[in-house]
Amino acid sequence: MNFIKDVFFDLDRTLWDFDRNSESALRIIYEELKLSDHSSSFDSFLDIYRDINAKYLGNYAEGKIDKIQLRNGRFTDTLKEFKIDNVRMGEDMSSRYLEISPFQTHLFPSTKEVLADLKNNNFKLHIITNGFKEVQFTKLKNSGIIEYFDDILCSEEIGKAKPHPLVFEGALKRTKAKAENSIMIGDDYNADVIGAENAGIRGVLFDPHRTHTNKIGIDRVEHLEEIHPLILGI
Repeated sequence: MNFIKDVFFDLDRTLWDFDRNSESALRIIYEELKLSDHSSSFDSFLDIYRDINAKYLGNYAEGKIDKIQLRNGRFTDTLKEFKIDNVRMGEDMSSRYLEISPFQTHLFPSTKEVLADLKNNNFKLHIITNGFKEVQFTKLKNSGIIEYFDDILCSEEIGKAKPHPLVFEGALKRTKAKAENSIMIGDDYNADVIGAENAGIRGVLFDPHRTHTNKIGIDRVEHLEEIHPLILGI
């Protein structure tokens, strides 16, 4: 018998194709600011930005920096790698990125179809994201999937980031869901899967690029279409 009633999703890199959308936004900024005068190619700029951004996101998740430091510092430090020491330019890039990126609409294959199928089968769907509220709601609205979700929790509302248990406990409380009747689907093994498991929620790793095939003892899907059959098998 199927006991799953509530399905929690991460947003970035799980439903909303963060890397593809981010690249589109960064390419626009790269061309607007004529950064080709300082960089050998857009790809080299993108690689450096992604490395720096990952470090900043890690520091933010650990509470070492705040939202403003994250948003501005990642661009200022990227510019420094290309011998551009200009804090104002980094801040302008941050503002422009926040204007452009949430309006990109690339989703992972079959996102809308899978959400509609789950909704039609009476599952309650929710979002738990570490992204910032004003940005995440824009993404959900513009990509046409906000209507599928009963609740959308951004971790900054809790004051902690996934995988902190307070985030998942807060989501359960708000949705009136029971941990034993819920699953959490996300691309981040620690933030989404381990974080959920520590809160008593069954974690499912979304692994479209097969980067975690060595993970044993966890539920793992490579395509969103696998989620409903997985739930039925629980």
